[in-house]
Amino acid sequence: MGKLAVKKYVSLMMLILQLVISIFTIVGLYGGDSSPVGNMASAMCVYVLPVFIIANIIMLVYWLIMRNWFIAPLPLIIVLCCIPYIGTIYQTGLFQSDNSTGTGIKVASYNVARFGRAATGFIAQDVLAEMKRENVDVFCIQEYTNISGDKKVSDIYSEYFPYMVIGREDMAIYSRYPITGSKTILFEQTNNSAMWANINVNGKSVRVFNVHLETTGFSRTLHQAAKLQNKGIKVEDNALINAIYGNYTLGMIVRAGQANMVAMEMRDSNLPCIVTGDFNDVPYSYVYNTMMGENMVDGFKECGKGFMSTYRGKKPVRIDYIMHDKSLVGSSYYTKDLTYSDHIPVFMTIGL
Repeated sequence: MGKLAVKKYVSLMMLILQLVISIFTIVGLYGGDSSPVGNMASAMCVYVLPVFIIANIIMLVYWLIMRNWFIAPLPLIIVLCCIPYIGTIYQTGLFQSDNSTGTGIKVASYNVARFGRAATGFIAQDVLAEMKRENVDVFCIQEYTNISGDKKVSDIYSEYFPYMVIGREDMAIYSRYPITGSKTILFEQTNNSAMWANINVNGKSVRVFNVHLETTGFSRTLHQAAKLQNKGIKVEDNALINAIYGNYTLGMIVRAGQANMVAMEMRDSNLPCIVTGDFNDVPYSYVYNTMMGENMVDGFKECGKGFMSTYRGKKPVRIDYIMHDKSLVGSSYYTKDLTYSDHIPVFMTIGL
């Protein structure tokens, strides 16, 4: 009788655990549909969706082992509901057709971290060599600086990219095709910004956006805490956690407003849009959904393959993107593991 009571108790606890995991997974799936302002809990669930998905898979295996055919369908259904999200972080490439067209451009997006602040200028030249090697036509740069060593980057790049435009001083778009117009999008109370340039590709015009949204503040908070500790000032764990959480949530709110500004510019465009840049946010977040809207295609979901990570930190995440208008079509999407920055460049070939 005692063993039966224990078995029933364990089953009840596992059922409660399953219900909790299921609820949080669903909240995470739809957490990016509303602004984090006033919905911070659901917005945070988006960031741990992979954990919830793995937990559901483990629970599914558990219920199958226990031969509980009544509860086992629940985690299975939850996992099936997560397939669209899984597609934003992994693509098999098995069901993608050849979308190559006669007319197209190769676009690259790269947060260069000011070319490592190199005094020699070699990193800027190495990055240019990589762009040449990949036959890039339009190069969108975040955390840009025009001074590298004793030369201007614009002078170094002008032979291969004869056209260029600078937004705020840390944003630039280089092009092998004529740039016929541009605009800088300034964000209030932040150093981040966005820009766009109209590019004429053999008589066909597209509007290319280069976006750098607010950072998470995670690394900055840890760096500040380390500086205080190096000075002999003790940082309490609770204070550090509160600071990280405060900066992280503030960054989410600021990014949401910035994404709305860029989305409005995209809607006002009378040209097909290509959107590139460092969003500092994960797929399925409010920022991602806002930038996608109803008329954009995520290049990775269209023609990427494998896992996609664009940040070189300890936790691999995809926070750099190339998206395009549905009237355009992509034929290749990939990253290249360059070590010049804490980000990894993204490349995409887009047919016009």
